Amino acid sequence: MSLNNLTITGIEMLWFEHTLENVGVDYNTFNMVFEAGARKTSREGILRIHTSEGITGDHVGLRGPTAEQIKMLTGYLIGKNPLEREKIYQDSKRGLRHFDMTGTGPVDIALWDIAGKLFNAPLYRMLGGTHKALPAYASTLHGDENGGLGTPQQFADFAQQCKEMGYKAFKIHGWGNGPISREIANVLGVREAVGPEIALMIDPACEYENFAETLAVGRACDEAGFFWFEDPYKDGGVSQFAHRKLRGMIKTPILQTEHIRLLEQHVDFIVADATDFVRAGAHEDGGITGTMKIAAATEGFGLDVELHGPGPVHRHIMSAIRNTNWYELGLIHPMVRTTKSPVYLNYSDDLDAIDSDGNVYAPEGPGIGVEIDWDWVRAHQVDRATWGVVPDPRPTYVVPPVASTPAVSDETSEVSVDIVEDEV
Repeated sequence: MSLNNLTITGIEMLWFEHTLENVGVDYNTFNMVFEAGARKTSREGILRIHTSEGITGDHVGLRGPTAEQIKMLTGYLIGKNPLEREKIYQDSKRGLRHFDMTGTGPVDIALWDIAGKLFNAPLYRMLGGTHKALPAYASTLHGDENGGLGTPQQFADFAQQCKEMGYKAFKIHGWGNGPISREIANVLGVREAVGPEIALMIDPACEYENFAETLAVGRACDEAGFFWFEDPYKDGGVSQFAHRKLRGMIKTPILQTEHIRLLEQHVDFIVADATDFVRAGAHEDGGITGTMKIAAATEGFGLDVELHGPGPVHRHIMSAIRNTNWYELGLIHPMVRTTKSPVYLNYSDDLDAIDSDGNVYAPEGPGIGVEIDWDWVRAHQVDRATWGVVPDPRPTYVVPPVASTPAVSDETSEVSVDIVEDEV
């Protein structure tokens, strides 16, 4: 086989639905929260890029808006050499410039998966990394009003549980509709419960109403010695001026840039002195190629990059960069078994995924290195789209009949919220 003749022959999107137990949504429907007896049905996709050599690259976690951008790229991608990731990244970024460019991410991840499988190496090796322990932080579901994480004491108890399990860091996702005094009590109470031994973070997920509330919580973080203060208020995490102002008024480092996209916008935020830690994510920021660019730029400014959300791809990236601290393991809750679909075999990002020292590790298989449970996917598949030449053109599955809506008791509710993009 000549590497110069390798081509993309087809693109496939598979969609499946799964149901989470004891999970509902909060007051504004955007955040997942604990709700006893509730069931939340979620729709998720897998992007598959097929090649002339029969090697297929996969990306799990496809969402609707990003999928629409990828559809715009299919005509461009078919016929390209999948190893030419830099050119594809640059061309795709330009092609999607009128949008948020998140479509570049899953495509790039699938291309890296192809390369790893072709060369029979895990991605962290392809990136020049080492197999090493990755310290994880427990990243909670949002606070609820349902008896799960409904009070500062319940957050404190859960933080203590995580500490006893081996976690060396704990991140609070608080409430979005309560008094700011409860947020402050949460910051101070969790620190009092766990003592000084573990790192603490808080991520309001852009819920605080104004700068004054943000400043009040930031000063509580100073008092409690928090490791970082992330995305506090309703500018959406994008105002360079406001976050530079906040940095000048509190001691706690802030973590921004989750809600801006790709290399240039991250560098602009850094140059504006608008953050201390830099947030990046392969799924949003141009895949592995884009995230490694952001990590290198951040290193050049002497700062650290923190990856947004869990997943095997982020374990690989974290294993290949120096300037990072924590692996985000979540979203987790003491009364929720999982917030993920069981799409992978022998892989977990649930509460008990750490070892006794609070660490996780990158997979060792070729490419992304985690086997997809195709039997489960086919059994839960609800839709499929293809472009170009795709093998096995019609997987065998049966779409379940539409049933009448059952009566819902007072103790059990069911929600289906495809637009929920919960913060982690």
